Amino acid sequence: MLTTADPRSPSRPEPRPGVMEIAPYVPGRTKSTGGAKLHKLSSNETPLGPSPRAVEAFSACAGHLELYPDGGSTGLREAIADVYGLNPERMICGNGSDEILELVARAYIGPGDEGLYSEYGFLVYKIAILAAGGTPVVAPEQNLTTDVDALLARVTPRTKVVFLANPNNPTGTYLPFDEIRRLHAGLPSNVLLVLDAAYAEYVRRNDYEAGVELAATADNVLMTRTFSKIYGLAALRIGWAYGPAHVIDALNRVRGPFNVSAASQAAGIAAVRDRAFLETAVAHNDKWLDWVSQEVAALGLQVTPSVGNFVLIHFPEEPGRTAAEADAYLSARGCVLRAVGAYGLPNALRMSIGSEEANREVVSVLKEFLAGR
Repeated sequence: MLTTADPRSPSRPEPRPGVMEIAPYVPGRTKSTGGAKLHKLSSNETPLGPSPRAVEAFSACAGHLELYPDGGSTGLREAIADVYGLNPERMICGNGSDEILELVARAYIGPGDEGLYSEYGFLVYKIAILAAGGTPVVAPEQNLTTDVDALLARVTPRTKVVFLANPNNPTGTYLPFDEIRRLHAGLPSNVLLVLDAAYAEYVRRNDYEAGVELAATADNVLMTRTFSKIYGLAALRIGWAYGPAHVIDALNRVRGPFNVSAASQAAGIAAVRDRAFLETAVAHNDKWLDWVSQEVAALGLQVTPSVGNFVLIHFPEEPGRTAAEADAYLSARGCVLRAVGAYGLPNALRMSIGSEEANREVVSVLKEFLAGR
C-alpha cells in the first residue's frame, strides 16, 4: 500500500551518519603528466613482476570461468601453510589483506568501540574503523617510528583492536620484535592485536619477526600478509591471515562466500611455492634500496631509513624545493612517486624501489630539480 511520504524525510536514500565523513582511500597515481616514458613508483609494486609459474597457473584457469572458486581457498591455504610451516585451519584468505583488515573491524568493532593505530599507520585502518561505526584513536610516533608506550597509554576499556603495520607504510620503519612482545604483554587479553606484515619478506634485520609465532601461541594476535608486494600479484588481490581458531572463525562468518577468485588462488599457489623467484626479488630490493637511499641523501635530501621496498624522501619547505613542486617536476618527466600529505607528511614523497632504469632516472631528475634547471 502506497502512503504519502513524510515531507521531513530525505528526498533520496542517505547513508548512515558518519559514512560521508570518511575520507576515501586514494591510491598512487598511475599516469605521468608529461610525454616521457612512465616509471610508476607510487604503489610499492615489485619491478620484477610475478613469477612465470604464477602467470602460467593464472592462464590455465581461462577455460573454466563458469565455475565458482573454492569458497574456503583450501588449496591456497594449504600451500601457504606448507611453505611457512603453519596450520591451514588457522588461516583465512581474502581479497587482498585490505579485505581482512576490514573483516576484523566488522567483526570486532561497533558503535562506541575504539580502534587504535599509530600516527603514520596505513590509511585503511582509519577507514575500516569508521566504516564499522567505531572511533579511531591515534598514538603519536617518535622519529617516524611506532611508539609502544604511546599506544599502551591510549588503550581504554573501549579499545577492541590495535592495528600495527610492521614494517610501516609509508615510513619504512619497523619495531624489533621485543617491542612487539612488550606491546602485546601490555594489552588487555580482550584486545585483538593485528600485525600487518605486508612487507615482511623484504626485511633483513636480525631483530625482526613478522609475527607468526605470536599469532600461533597467543589468543589475541592476528598476523596479516599479502601477495601484492614481493609476489607481484597486486592485480589479483590476494591476502591471508594467521591467528587463533576463534578469530579465524569470526572472520569467516562475516566474509563473502567466494571472496578470492579461482585464478587468484591458482596464481597464489604457484607464487608461494616459487622460492627462487622470491629470493631474486629480495636480492634486487636489497641492492637498490641501499643505492637509492644513498644517492638521494647525497643530493642533500633526508631519507627515512627503510626496511621495505620503498623510501620516504623529505623536502625543504622553501619555495622552489617543496615536495609538491618536486612531485610535479618528476611527474612531468615520467617519474610518478606518491605524495603522502594524507598521512600528515605534506613535505615528503614516497618512492617505490623500481627497476635499475627507473631508480637511476628518479635520482637524475631529482638532481635537475634541486639544481633549479
